[in-house]
Order: sequence, then structure tokens, then C-alpha cells
Amino acid sequence: MYWEPVLWIIFAIMNLVLLGLNFYQFIGFSDLEADYLNPYELSSRVNSVIVPEYVLHGAFCILFLLTGHWIMFLLTLTPACYNLKLYLSRQHLIDVTEVFRVLNAEKKVRIVKLGFYVIFFAIVIAGLAFSVIHVVFGE
Repeated sequence: MYWEPVLWIIFAIMNLVLLGLNFYQFIGFSDLEADYLNPYELSSRVNSVIVPEYVLHGAFCILFLLTGHWIMFLLTLTPACYNLKLYLSRQHLIDVTEVFRVLNAEKKVRIVKLGFYVIFFAIVIAGLAFSVIHVVFGE
């Protein structure tokens, strides 16, 4: 039972990394829109973090499944399925030649993911607090 707060700390760290990766991508798209980056730089930067983000989110989802947090698993399953669909249809990478055509849609996707991860971070921190209270004060 003492491992439960440690597990929630791991969840919080994973969620923070996912939040940071999505924020990095959103800032890249905003910089392209403001003409601070060229399309080649943006696509190389964003494409270098997309697959690690997908892998980390999949590990996040599987870790919830393996530890028996079923509701948390179901909450993370929808974005994981969306990421898997994009990856399997080979639509996960940003194409240099079409980046301006998909700029607004990609920014909206990143905003939705950022919102999801912020809300989920609050849930994970609440879970961490409850697990610490449970360990300290017993059953």
C-alpha cells in the first residue's frame, strides 16, 4: 500500500512530460503562424517529439490498466486510440509542403490535448493527495 503515492508521483511526472511535449508543439505552430519559424524547422521539431509523445501516452494508459485504476484507464484510452489511429494511417507526422494548409487544425488538436492533460493533471494530483492521506491516516 505504501507504493501507491509513488505510483501517483510517476503518473504526475508522465503527465507533466506529456503536457510539456504538447505545449512545445503548440508553441511551434504559433511561431510558424507568427513567421518566427520556417515550415522545415517546424516539421522537424514537431515530428521529432510526436512518436515519443504517443509512446509515453500509451505507456501512461497501460500503466493505469496494469495498476487497476480502471476509470483512469478509460479516460486515457480515448486519446490513446486517437493517437494509434493517426499513427497507423500514417497521418501523425507534419508534412513540410502542407503545413500551412493544416496549421489551424493542428493548433486546435494541440489545444484540445493541452486541455485534456491539464484537467487530467488535476485529477492525478487529487489522486496523489488522496493516496498520501490514505497511507498516513490508515484505513
